[in-house]
Amino acid sequence: MKTKTYWIFAILTISIITLAFGYTTFKSPKEKLAAVDCAETPNTTAESDFKPTIANKTPAPSKAPKGMVWIPGGEFSMGSNVEDESLCSIKGVTKDAAPIHRVYVDGYFMDKTEVTNEEYAKFVKATGYVTVAEQKPTKEEFPTAAEEDLITGSVIFTPTPAAVNLNNFLQWWSYVGGADWKHPEGPQSNIKGKEKYPVVHITYEDAAAYAKWAGKRLPTEAEWEFAARGGKTGNLYAWGNTLKPNGKFQANIYQGHFPIKDGDTGEDGFKGIAPTAQFEPNTYGLYDIGGNVWEWVNDWYSVDYYQTLAGDGKITKNPQGPKAYNDPSDPTEKKRIHRGGSFLCTDQYCTRYMVGTRGKGEIRSAANHLGFRCVKSI
Repeated sequence: MKTKTYWIFAILTISIITLAFGYTTFKSPKEKLAAVDCAETPNTTAESDFKPTIANKTPAPSKAPKGMVWIPGGEFSMGSNVEDESLCSIKGVTKDAAPIHRVYVDGYFMDKTEVTNEEYAKFVKATGYVTVAEQKPTKEEFPTAAEEDLITGSVIFTPTPAAVNLNNFLQWWSYVGGADWKHPEGPQSNIKGKEKYPVVHITYEDAAAYAKWAGKRLPTEAEWEFAARGGKTGNLYAWGNTLKPNGKFQANIYQGHFPIKDGDTGEDGFKGIAPTAQFEPNTYGLYDIGGNVWEWVNDWYSVDYYQTLAGDGKITKNPQGPKAYNDPSDPTEKKRIHRGGSFLCTDQYCTRYMVGTRGKGEIRSAANHLGFRCVKSI
């Protein structure tokens, strides 16, 4: 990779492939807009895969810390039985969320919302922390990159001027110099007036550093899903089994033609990222557990981890994830799990706001739709 183009491609590959977007069957933009059959409900395997959630009855041991809620823990069926990547019958890569398996987690406190710009700013002011996006890449990381190409920055969603084939995600992502949590859309942008928006352009280590400072930690994948399900059994979404109950969206996701400029109609009330807590919380009091921004969790990503857990048919107690990452599609990059989907998830392409589905991310990569929330052990 001797040119700037190829170096940027390397950055994009690290960050964007993390979302595990599926391959489509579209052959042309016109075909994409005219021939795709979308549905309100995805194809699923047998509902009997899910067994009843058994939440603990233990009350919170103390008053919840500010901005957090009590999650009682318990036993539940984890994973997804969705067969397709999207509501438009696109065959994708959801197999890493199967098979459904039984898990038990102890109780814990969890942030009501994703960590906001305001909260992250307090951390940075107190510690002087510098995020990965603000650090100049090194020759050790990118030995073939020219020195002038080693600039600070992050990846930003860049809409296309017209319809495109969805097989090539590099068409709508750009590495932008000077983009970081304080400049989410590039060096000319800022977060003034966006104190209550979720902080973005956060890598795994940025999230973990904040959590440690706050006396918290990142959730395990099992803790995240138990909380997201809100004590319910096998629902498609954190709010139920219907994408739009009573015709109303319950999360900040993408409506309209993806990824075209001005393609997001904003039917849910927002075009792009939204402030936190703009929709009803789930039954545990958690906001934006689906959509808005992806959230880091602590587990390493392994494509076959669920198969391993389900193999002996036993209940796994407090799983911490695999001991190492395993992604045959991109074996050289170290990845951890993302959960919840983002404002860019769309029924045309990626419906990973569905509560049991998974994302993945290279641990030192960030983008303008990636943030986190924390938990606190008792």
